[in-house]
Amino acid sequence: MDHRNPDTWTPEFAREIERVREYVATLHAELPRWGLVVWTAGNVSQRVRGEAEDGSQDLLVIKPSGVSYDDLSPEAMVVCDLDGNLVLGEGSPSSDTAAHAYVYRHMSEVGGVVHTHSTYATAWAARGEEIPCVLTMMGDEFGGPVPVGPFALIGDDSIGRGIVDTLRESRSPAVLMRNHGPFTIGRDARAAVKAAVMVEEVAKTVHVARAGGPLVPIEQHHIDSLYDRYQNVYGQH
Repeated sequence: MDHRNPDTWTPEFAREIERVREYVATLHAELPRWGLVVWTAGNVSQRVRGEAEDGSQDLLVIKPSGVSYDDLSPEAMVVCDLDGNLVLGEGSPSSDTAAHAYVYRHMSEVGGVVHTHSTYATAWAARGEEIPCVLTMMGDEFGGPVPVGPFALIGDDSIGRGIVDTLRESRSPAVLMRNHGPFTIGRDARAAVKAAVMVEEVAKTVHVARAGGPLVPIEQHHIDSLYDRYQNVYGQH
């Protein structure tokens, strides 16, 4: 099977592609629902794992560039290889596809990537300032502060490199790319969407808290305890 040629796909792989296109289309609706995007900004992607164990035959599903959220049907989702080349679908892939593809190529554990320009998280990015870990929910979800990544321009994989270089040194599933906005990662696209919702929530709360006075930090051993409990005990396992 040539993963770049849909005519050679096995029936099982073709069905998986269609399942993921539907899944990613549905998850895009969560971004305006949670107030994380305006107009056509923002994107969700998910990796589709191919036959090769090294990930060299993996693909990604993402929305096309500049298309209204009201028009994002499963059929509108585009499929690309991990170099960002279009494999299936009509229209140009999202302008952030190169960044998503770079993350998938260099972080094999990542199954989903999300980018938004949500107001409060982007405001922290505009200052080039990490969000300090002063909330227990930040200890739970991010395992510490939400870090800031370097300034990078859209057009090549510079943004992707900044995401990977920053998150490799952090437990956080979110990074604030300086002067740009948040990118989040997860084991799948749904987990990455959750992280995007959570990073906007904590960005807003910490902003409001700081306006009222000095922030009270959480000691590192408490952050470690919160993170371990939330990741390994909380919820259904």
